Amino acid sequence: MKIAILGSGLMGAKLGTLWAECGHDVTFAYSRSPARLRRLAGRANAASGTVAEAVSGADAVLLAVHWSRVEDVLDQAGDLSGIVVLNCCVPLDESDREIVVGMSTSGAEELARKRPRARWVSCFNTSPSESLSGVFARREQKPRPHLLVYGDDREAKEIAGSLISDIGFEPLEAGGLKTGRFVEPFAMVTAELAYGQPGGAALTYRFEKLHD
Repeated sequence: MKIAILGSGLMGAKLGTLWAECGHDVTFAYSRSPARLRRLAGRANAASGTVAEAVSGADAVLLAVHWSRVEDVLDQAGDLSGIVVLNCCVPLDESDREIVVGMSTSGAEELARKRPRARWVSCFNTSPSESLSGVFARREQKPRPHLLVYGDDREAKEIAGSLISDIGFEPLEAGGLKTGRFVEPFAMVTAELAYGQPGGAALTYRFEKLHD
């Protein structure tokens, strides 16, 4: 699968590297430093380029930028018509302390309004980047940790689910994009547990339904 990674921070760099290790055709884009992108791509045996180059012909796009950069990266990406876009952004202020939209809408819904022809799926926003390598290393073990995935396009969620499974998670269906109104605050809970509590940031979770 051809995957464009829009964002070279911790989440984008790690996911792109792991997907490349799985054999996907990965292109990294969007960084203040083109040299950094080239180094990242070289280490991952992947490609780097402009946003437009990465998106062109992509089967899936990962949007992994700070909320303050969303408008800029979308301007460079175009209308994204028909493309599956995995969104892991949480709509935070510049200090990363407060959610700037909700509860009558969500970052997931606002992105879909900005690019209505894209096939939006939200995922990876409830998993710290520090957990990804460990989950990937344990991907043959069962049960796998869950990862919430939500969106209005069933087929797009199936594609996202396949990529989630590649990393080593079990995708957990959580409804449509409207679910983002509740998941985005939950992402702040996972951040508090990962970064604000003892034990390190490699946090995972798993939900179980009890049966008689």
